[in-house]
Amino acid sequence: MQLTRHTDYSLRVLIYLGLKADGWATVSELSEFYAVSRNHLVKVVHHLAQQQLIVTQRGKNGGMRLARLPEHIKIGDVIRVTEPNFYMAECFESNNKNCVLLPNCALKSILYGANIAFLAALNHYSILDAMTQSENVYQLINIHSDAVPLKLLP
Repeated sequence: MQLTRHTDYSLRVLIYLGLKADGWATVSELSEFYAVSRNHLVKVVHHLAQQQLIVTQRGKNGGMRLARLPEHIKIGDVIRVTEPNFYMAECFESNNKNCVLLPNCALKSILYGANIAFLAALNHYSILDAMTQSENVYQLINIHSDAVPLKLLP
């Protein structure tokens, strides 16, 4: 089981935005900081905005910020919306007809239970937990930890 780049970048964007004292950042800023494709981040940001995890503002003073406090954004929930086909095996796909065991296979329900448990375990953690693991993260983004926690603007 491996998360896609889209999910990885989504989590990174949310962590970065949570660490920003004023909450606002640009795609270019994120792209430069993480050394990832700006085009890919545009897609990630668009999806996060559609899922109402971030708020975006266009224009000269535009950017993005978290839509809610970081402690209210659960990591398992982020993975659920960024990995709609988060399957542990091929048999999870609805149109799969490749396995002759499928009608009577107990493995599918075992793996399904493991998948549910995995996401539930991740929901014990929020973006705030990912932000506060290390003082070094603040230094990397070049902000001071006393600027956190983030206060959302109306």
